Amino acid sequence: MTITFVGHGYVGLVTACIFADFGNKVWVIGHTKEKIERLKKADPIIYEPGLKELLEKNLRANRILFTLDYNKAIPESDIVFIAVGTPPKEDGDADLSSLFEVTKKIGQHLKKGKTVVSCKSTVPVGTNKKIEIILRESKPKSAQAQVASCPEFLREGSAIYDTLNPDRVVIGSDSKTAIATLIELHQPIDGKRVITDLASAEIIKYTSNAMLATKISFANLIAFYCEKSGADVENVLDAVGMDKRIGRVFMDPGVGYGGSCLPKDVKALIKIGQTLQIDPAFLIAVENINQQIREGFLHKILTNAKEKHITIWGLSFKPNTDDIRDAPSSYIIARLLGKKFTISVYDPAGRENTKKLFGNALTYHNNPYTAVRNASALVILTEWNEFKQADLKKVKTLMKKPLIFDGRNIFHPEMVKKLGFQYFSVGRKPV
Repeated sequence: MTITFVGHGYVGLVTACIFADFGNKVWVIGHTKEKIERLKKADPIIYEPGLKELLEKNLRANRILFTLDYNKAIPESDIVFIAVGTPPKEDGDADLSSLFEVTKKIGQHLKKGKTVVSCKSTVPVGTNKKIEIILRESKPKSAQAQVASCPEFLREGSAIYDTLNPDRVVIGSDSKTAIATLIELHQPIDGKRVITDLASAEIIKYTSNAMLATKISFANLIAFYCEKSGADVENVLDAVGMDKRIGRVFMDPGVGYGGSCLPKDVKALIKIGQTLQIDPAFLIAVENINQQIREGFLHKILTNAKEKHITIWGLSFKPNTDDIRDAPSSYIIARLLGKKFTISVYDPAGRENTKKLFGNALTYHNNPYTAVRNASALVILTEWNEFKQADLKKVKTLMKKPLIFDGRNIFHPEMVKKLGFQYFSVGRKPV
């Protein structure tokens, strides 16, 4: 098949490379010349393990092409995927302006008898019906557009694996042609097929992310109980997670969820509920707990770090990505700078994006050990494997004071205590 992706972020670029790797001809349309030129030179722009190699392979094979020109790609495409951002507005509602703008451009350039236009962007209920209207009003009379919703469930940091090995492939459409075409396209990919209507596909995506955010906030709520009562949250959640009805996956206490999906999708689902005159109090509580856990962790630092030169390990919102959108690090750094802390930072991938946000207000390091030199405290905000395997004896010799604030519970308290550190984590007794 010939496929076009409009958008080259985590979803668009990863999925485009994978479908190209299956032997399809894949166009990727962007709107910034500088980024398109970088992509043509096999620079994926984003950090994602394995993506650069996959991009290079399919560029060499001439199966993936990058352009700014809709007229090059859309007319020959069997399927057009919309994969542009839908960031939150100030009121939490999804900003669909870019999505509707590219939809109109797609419609204007349709020429084939039948083209499937499938939305991968996360959108509120009813958006795909609006896409149908825009396409109908903008396309030539001879062209036909079959609209579908095909939401993604990839995780940044394991996006290639998740795209190839999903738990499910959701295809929502009122068109049998669109459903059949998308089933054929996804034949090489594992996972159960969920065939449904447009509205259900839209809600499935939001519900999935809201449930993941709920599990994190629930774990953090229990962490509050454990800290107040002297219990150990890891022991509690390990035992609870052994119940097959519950499970431990994603029920991890820490400094809260972040990234490009969970925060905005919880906000959007709250807004959708209000629009539908449904009380979204449950989701508001999920969001509030996420803020409270950050405030609580920050309070530990402000109360126990008597000197104001600290080091932060971990800037990205999770390991194996350079994404700092809504990351706990951004919130905590901003608050600490406001309290006149001097901050040294290290992250394997998130440095450049953090620089765009904080500039020279921080001191950036190329390895974790130079970052902790003469620090009066070490704050851990992302659970990168290299932090879990760090030589803490060496860390202690480099620091001015042996004090750790672990926002991801990556160390065992007794182990750190034996090494002579004062240690604060989440939902566990300080040592």
